[in-house]
Amino acid sequence: MAVRLFIGNLPYDTTDAELRAHLGVVAPPTEVVLPTDRETGRPRGFAFVEFAERSVAEEVVRRFNAQPFKGRNLAVSEARAREDRPAGYRPAAPFRPAFAAPDPGAPVPVERPGRNFGPPAPRRQKGSGRRSAKSEGRPRGPIRERNTGRVFDVDDGEGDLEDFDDFATGLTGEEDDQE
Repeated sequence: MAVRLFIGNLPYDTTDAELRAHLGVVAPPTEVVLPTDRETGRPRGFAFVEFAERSVAEEVVRRFNAQPFKGRNLAVSEARAREDRPAGYRPAAPFRPAFAAPDPGAPVPVERPGRNFGPPAPRRQKGSGRRSAKSEGRPRGPIRERNTGRVFDVDDGEGDLEDFDDFATGLTGEEDDQE
């Protein structure tokens, strides 16, 4: 009795001949099917391989499951019938481009004036939001002065020259008086 195996995690550039050669080490498969995507025509990354005897199929599963093939570890198991698979996410309908003709059996949407997806957003006021690129580089008004420290007068500090050290000449305030 023929046994069908599911080969998953295949590289997308795998060909029928490469898969036959790789699995044919145990025994030549009777059938190899590489499904392709309907829209793009590219391989989907898995295959179904059929062997004539159950013992050969079990040996292929034992030998090739989780083993590398072209840089990827294969997932090899016995294929299950469609009704035996667990229910999972399935899209309701195949992808249909926006320019395709509408389905004649689909209900016709009712045209409503204006928006039909919620309450209108509040109106924006002029001047709110981001500034334009022109005004970002210019100042918005006069530059303000900040009073952050002490203000010195011209007369302040004249009596402090005696304690002053002149680093340029190497003289201190006391030595200046002697000269």
